[in-house]
Amino acid sequence: MGTHAALSDDRLVTEIDSAAAGIRAELERLTDDSVGQPSELPGWTRGHVLAHIQGICTAMARQVEYARRGEKVELYEGGYEARNRAIEDGAVATADQHRDRVGAALDRALGQLAAIEPGDWDRPITYRNGVVRDGGYALWRELVIHHSDLGTGCTQQEWSEDFCRHVLGFLEPRVPAANTFVLRSDRGGQIRLGSGGDEVLVDGRLQDLAAWLAGRPTGHGAVRAERGGEAVPLPEIGPWPSAGVPAA
Repeated sequence: MGTHAALSDDRLVTEIDSAAAGIRAELERLTDDSVGQPSELPGWTRGHVLAHIQGICTAMARQVEYARRGEKVELYEGGYEARNRAIEDGAVATADQHRDRVGAALDRALGQLAAIEPGDWDRPITYRNGVVRDGGYALWRELVIHHSDLGTGCTQQEWSEDFCRHVLGFLEPRVPAANTFVLRSDRGGQIRLGSGGDEVLVDGRLQDLAAWLAGRPTGHGAVRAERGGEAVPLPEIGPWPSAGVPAA
């Protein structure tokens, strides 16, 4: 069974639009008090998550904008130090400020994607030394995963099968070199990740398997591991596949 869920470019844009709509719905419900509450990410409030969403939307919009005119630009204007400062500074914004800022960043990113011509998808970008299509998939991941990170009720259980399979394929580099993870989900069949000799069977709902490999919380016992038919602790996983890019 495949893991990368190769979507058509039009379908990818539709999925990104849907994910953006989910973020906008959250923005409408937020209050000044709720944006300061802890998120699902250790050490980050919901305000931090929203500031990060604003930043990644702006960054990906720039990647596409420059690529469409045959140029490349660094992911974050001013680099990662500027990115980190912007998150810390933006985290303390009011709910109305987040609505305006994140909304504008979403508009910019979606506007750039809507303007893409078929031949633009393969134009090179700086992000992961990839192409515009890679940036589109990254934006999809960021919007869906960070929606859940807000901790406002949306969880990985709302992640689609296509999204989960994409995330599992993208995160295969997190499997330690010595391991092969054999994922057995409620959707039937198996997904093999990695190529090491130490084979571990990992069982759970597809959404929980994707969340676990993404380093996100799952319910107690939602993901279980076996080795040689015996129950074992969940295996360690490696860092987010950075390719020179810090983990989001």
